[in-house]
Amino acid sequence: MSRFVNLEFEDGSGNQLDPEQRALVKDEAYYLAEARTAFETGNFEQGLRFYSKVLEYNPKNAAAWTGQVRMLIELGEFREAKLWADKALERFSNEPELLAAKAVALGRSGDLQGALAFSDASIEERGDTPYVWLARGDVLLAREESRADYCFEKALLLAPHDWFTAWLAARIRFYYEQFVLALKLIQQAVELNPGNFLLWLEQGHCQQAIGLVGAAETSFTQAHQLNPRSQEADNALHRISEVGMLARLRGKLRELFKR
Repeated sequence: MSRFVNLEFEDGSGNQLDPEQRALVKDEAYYLAEARTAFETGNFEQGLRFYSKVLEYNPKNAAAWTGQVRMLIELGEFREAKLWADKALERFSNEPELLAAKAVALGRSGDLQGALAFSDASIEERGDTPYVWLARGDVLLAREESRADYCFEKALLLAPHDWFTAWLAARIRFYYEQFVLALKLIQQAVELNPGNFLLWLEQGHCQQAIGLVGAAETSFTQAHQLNPRSQEADNALHRISEVGMLARLRGKLRELFKR
């Protein structure tokens, strides 16, 4: 079943709560903060649900509409992201970050001309935020244009010393298999926020992708220490340990044959 159906919401005029329930109600601001936390910890499914809860309280919250689209993009569900963007743009036709998010969904779906048009529109709407420029870089990478580099630089200049922007830029580079550039960005994010296990985890993935097995194992170990309950970190550490063991075994075999 399409996620789009599951993301529908009521207009807020439904059932009344009794006094005890009302005391436990969590409001729009609460769910918006929870959605942001979910995003920052890579819990995109959870972020999707929290942004949906925000819209139950306030269907006019443009940030929540945009957040829905961005969560779907992070989950790789580009068709659903485009559908949700279209629905949101019926309400907020000039919202820069919403236009930018649709551009990304189109670019990753293969509609390169449409992606560029929506990216242009996001900038024309005075969209001078880090995300608008990250999205622009995403679109230009999909089009295999070198101008993408400028867009990432612009995003980082707009958000200096912001680990979140550096992390998002690294994720985009990684998606397009630019692993060395992704590693450079994720290292910046780690320096700015060394206590975030997710950054160490994704740094390890970048290192592994370019063959830095020992460094990747160190990163995965750090991620596991910061969050021992993370199954993803545990799995990554287990897999890289096996890779390292095989590499050491091959090295010993080569030494034996040389003798």
